Formats: sequence, structure tokens, C-alpha cells
Amino acid sequence: MGRSRLGGVPTALPPPLAFAERQLPLALGPAADRKDAGHGRRDTCLPGVVHVAGWLDLEVQRSLVAQFRRWALPPAGLRHPRVPSGNLMSVQSVCLGWHWEPYAYSKTADDTDGAPVKPLPEEVADLARAAVAEAYGRDSAEAATYAPDAAIVNLYAPGAHLGLHQDGEEPSSAPVVTLCIGDSCIFRFAGVDRRTGPFTDLELRSGDLLVFGEPNRRIYHGVPKVLDGTAPFGLGLPPGRLSITLRETGL
Repeated sequence: MGRSRLGGVPTALPPPLAFAERQLPLALGPAADRKDAGHGRRDTCLPGVVHVAGWLDLEVQRSLVAQFRRWALPPAGLRHPRVPSGNLMSVQSVCLGWHWEPYAYSKTADDTDGAPVKPLPEEVADLARAAVAEAYGRDSAEAATYAPDAAIVNLYAPGAHLGLHQDGEEPSSAPVVTLCIGDSCIFRFAGVDRRTGPFTDLELRSGDLLVFGEPNRRIYHGVPKVLDGTAPFGLGLPPGRLSITLRETGL
């Protein structure tokens, strides 16, 4: 589809109001192994699409928010991406491992300052591997081979949304892992070969895990609405929703 001749627009986060930043260890592994994880219901919503409620405990969510604040800083920091038509996306985004600019990957933030993309932290990659094992089973082929190398971290400020799209720039067919922090949202699925209805809508809350792969790896999906003011207290996150989407690109 090409790229916009205009770049993205860099943004900055306001300081945290209710959370003193400190690094907390990530409690890795499937939530069923963690007594404090608030492990909830596991639903297979569509073939290959698994939703696990409350998979991340509050301490892990706070740790990820604290890390996000560092990832958001320049160089290669937080920005509103711009689609090839020239329109800015309402979400704010920062990338790890590989930089995603609609609709291509690179190793540098070509739509802003051109700096090298920040690395994907190994503990976050470990969390993604644990998520795939949680979704498909520890003995599954997906869990045995999953090798995430990129994250797109999106901040949905009040009023932001994400239109229906496919995650189609990655040669790999490995599952996509989404970690949800902050405000709840409506997450919408259409079909692999259509972006029209009928839709499957899920309400994702802070701490939830969503994994989609197998026959629905290329399914059209989006976030039509964020439910303002529904985040847990004390995450250190600005008003809105944070999603950390991890992928194995195959690049």
C-alpha cells in the first residue's frame, strides 16, 4: 500500500499521578501456576482465538506500565502513526524489536526520528511464550516453536479506536498475543476474508490475555470502543487503555 510522505507525530506521556515508578519482577509462566494472578475463565471464542480473563496480576501490570513509560521516551519513542492516505491514527504507538509503520516493518523509526528501534526485552518475550502455552497448551506445537521478536504497544487515550484490519505484514503464521492493561474495551472480530459483519465482540478488561492464531491468524479485528474510566486504580497509566501486542514476524 506504500507509505505516507508525511511522518508520524511524536507524543509524550504525562507524569504518573498515582503510581511511584519502580521495576517489579515479571511473574512469568501460565497464570494457573501463579496463586496471585487472578486467573479467570478461559474461553475459546473462535477456532484458534483464546481469551483468558485476569491473566496478568496487578503487580505485573504495574511493572509493564513502568516499562512502557521508558519505551515511550525518544529516541524511537511514542507517536501517532500515519497511514498511507495521510491520516493520523488515533492510537499512540511505540514499537520494540521491529518498528511497524503502516504497513511495513523496519529496524529504524523511519516515520519519526529514524533512530534504531528499542529491543524487545527478553522477559516480555518470555511472557508472550507463556501466553501461547496458556492458550494452546504447554505441549502444543505453537508453544514449542513460538519465537516472538516484535511488539506493537498501543495507548488508547479517551476517544481513540482502531479500525478493522488484518495483521498481514508478517510472513510468520505464528499466533498474535495481546496483553490488556487499563480501561476495558470492546474487541471486535470479523472474518479472515471479510471486514463486514456478522461480528464477534469481546469485552477485554485490565489483565486479560487474548491470543489468536491457527485458522484465524489473519482474521480482521479492531477496537471500536474503549470504556472510559474502567481501569483499576494505581496502575501509573494515563487515562485510557494500553495494549501490548507481541508477534513472531518471520523477518
